[in-house]
Amino acid sequence: MRILIIGAGAVGGYFGGRLAQAGRDVTFLVRPSRAKQLRQDGLRIISPHGDAVVDPKLVTAEGFDTPYDLVFLSVKAYALEAAMNDFAAAVGPETMIFPVLNGMRHVDLLTKRFGEHAVIGGVCLVASKVDDEGRIVQLADFQQLIYGERNGETTPRLQTLHAMLQGAGFDALLSTDIMQAMWEKWVQLASLGAITCLMRGTIGEIVAAPGGADLSLKVLDESAAVATACGHKPSEALLARHAAAMTEPGSPLTSSMYRDLRKGAPVEANHILGDLIARGDAHGVATPLLKAAFVNLRVYQEGLSKR
Repeated sequence: MRILIIGAGAVGGYFGGRLAQAGRDVTFLVRPSRAKQLRQDGLRIISPHGDAVVDPKLVTAEGFDTPYDLVFLSVKAYALEAAMNDFAAAVGPETMIFPVLNGMRHVDLLTKRFGEHAVIGGVCLVASKVDDEGRIVQLADFQQLIYGERNGETTPRLQTLHAMLQGAGFDALLSTDIMQAMWEKWVQLASLGAITCLMRGTIGEIVAAPGGADLSLKVLDESAAVATACGHKPSEALLARHAAAMTEPGSPLTSSMYRDLRKGAPVEANHILGDLIARGDAHGVATPLLKAAFVNLRVYQEGLSKR
C-alpha cells in the first residue's frame, strides 16, 4: 500500500514516521522549507515509546506521477482547502482518503471534492507537537488511530488498511461505528476548547474560580445535546469521564485551540465550534456558552487578520 502523508507535523509526522520506521511505503507531502529541514536532519521523533530518526521519502505538490492507495490527512481545518489542491493529483479512483481532522465539516468538503467513496472516517488520539528544532515530540503515552467506512460496513479495503496498520508502533482499531467515534471526540474537543479559550486558563485554574466547575459542565452539556439531536448521543460513561476531566482541581489540562491562541496562532474556531453551533441551531438546541466562546474566538481571528 502506497501511503501519502499530508505534511510532517505533529500528527502526520508522528504516525507517518512510525509507519515508515515499521517498513511501510510512506511518502510525505511537504512544503519546501520543511523538506529542506527533513533532508538535513531526518524526521526525528521524541517519544515515551522510543525515539526514532527516519530518512523520509518526500514529494512536493508538483511531484505526483501516479495515484496513491492511501492519503492520510491531518492538517488544521483552516488549511484543508489548500491541502486538497496540493494532493488532488494523488487521488485516483481507488484512493482512500483517511482524514483525522476534528468535527464533521471536513467530511462535507472532502466528499464534495473527491466523491463519497473516496473518504473514510477517522479519529486520531495523540498528544504531540513540533518543537523549535522541528522534532515531533509526543507529550503523553496514548497513541491510537480509529478508522472505518462511514456507513459502518467492513469492506475489503478497510480490512487491507487494518492489516497494514497493525504492528506499526501504535494502536490501530477498525470501527463499525466510526461516525459515533468522530462525534464523541468532537463533543470532547468542542467542550474543552470552548471553556479553556473563553476563560483563558487551564482546567485547574477554571475550577479554582467560583462557579468554574459548574460552567465547565454546562459547556459539556451543550455539546452533548447537539450530538444527541444529530443522532449521535454520547455514552453516559464517556460523558462521565469528560466531566471528571473538566472539573479536576489543579488539572493542567488545556485544549489545542487554547494553546494556539496563547501562541498568537490561527485557531479552528469555525470547524470545531461554529459548525457544531450551526448543527445545534438546525435542531433547535440552545448553545449560549458555545456561542460566547465562538464569538470570542472570531474576534481574536479578526484581530490576527489585521496584524
